[in-house]
Amino acid sequence: MSLRIIISGGGTGGHVFPALAIAHAIRKMRPGTDILFIGALGKLEMEKIPAAGYPIVGLPVIGMPRKLSFRFVPFLMKWMLSLMKARKILKKFKPHAVIGVGGYASAPVLQMAVRMNIVTVIQEQNSYAGLVNRSLATKVNRICVAYQGMEKYFPPEKIVFTGNPVRTSILQCSALRKEALEHFDLTEERPVILVLGGSLGAGTINRSVAKNIKLLQSHNVQVIWQCGEAYSKEAGSQIAENTEENKIRLVPFIERMELAYAAADIIISRAGAGTISELCVVGKPSILIPSPNVAEDHQTKNAMMLASVGAAMVIPDAEAVEKLIPSALALLNDPGRCRAMAEKIKELAVTDADERIAKVVFSLTDTLQHES
Repeated sequence: MSLRIIISGGGTGGHVFPALAIAHAIRKMRPGTDILFIGALGKLEMEKIPAAGYPIVGLPVIGMPRKLSFRFVPFLMKWMLSLMKARKILKKFKPHAVIGVGGYASAPVLQMAVRMNIVTVIQEQNSYAGLVNRSLATKVNRICVAYQGMEKYFPPEKIVFTGNPVRTSILQCSALRKEALEHFDLTEERPVILVLGGSLGAGTINRSVAKNIKLLQSHNVQVIWQCGEAYSKEAGSQIAENTEENKIRLVPFIERMELAYAAADIIISRAGAGTISELCVVGKPSILIPSPNVAEDHQTKNAMMLASVGAAMVIPDAEAVEKLIPSALALLNDPGRCRAMAEKIKELAVTDADERIAKVVFSLTDTLQHES
């Protein structure tokens, strides 16, 4: 009998791309599996999942306000609507298992699946477990984690260390250097700084680059600057005003991230869990600027886990506009530190997390089918 599996969650690339990696692994290992995604209406997954060839259904769910205010009213209304819609989807699709990967849509689907006694698996990406996953921890069947020491948040008997899934294309990026330089029209003679602000762009990182365009131009470096759609027009005009020789490649969104990683000598990034997992696989010196605008400051906790073992440099968001680019240039001029950071971050890489998670799901569904 072929399996039916629901994967719920999304919101940003940090949730969507690992979810797709899990789906690909499930299909590779069990080709007949029927997979349905559930996401949040208007979010990135509603575009990226169908483009990858999978069906998706959207829920009206929105993020929970962090402070008690009038915004709780629409949140509660959409939460209840999302629970009801999730129940209808689960009753119709009849999944053998539900995997929650984080993001807005993950919570109502997991909660309803637990109520309906469906096999449930949480994929906790961060080093600090969020409120939703902590509240569901005793009710779900398994919790796949990416960091050691998660027993302080979850029942130890439910934890399985799997790592975070990364896009398959990124596993091969080390062999793509020549193609990458040609793709971005860069030269081998100058080192490359890759600036990433996440799939939606990051204001502080963008302001830091914009403030230091002339400084970057005065050094023997090249820059790939992924700025996000909202900032691309302003960034383009700032480059035009300050550039004599174009060493900066501006891109709103990078479709082929494996080429960006392959071209880079050092990487500047936010500290989302999915990105950090990719940086570990890529194995290049990185400067992390944790976003202050995330639940329970989990990006700072992610970044400090790497910094504590010398695997990355961390600059607080409040200091980034002034310090980020000068720090990146200083790091480029310290090859010994670059080598040490690259070696340390590479030690943390997990390259088969998607297959590990798929095996966790199969072990639960196979047991259930055997018992029935």
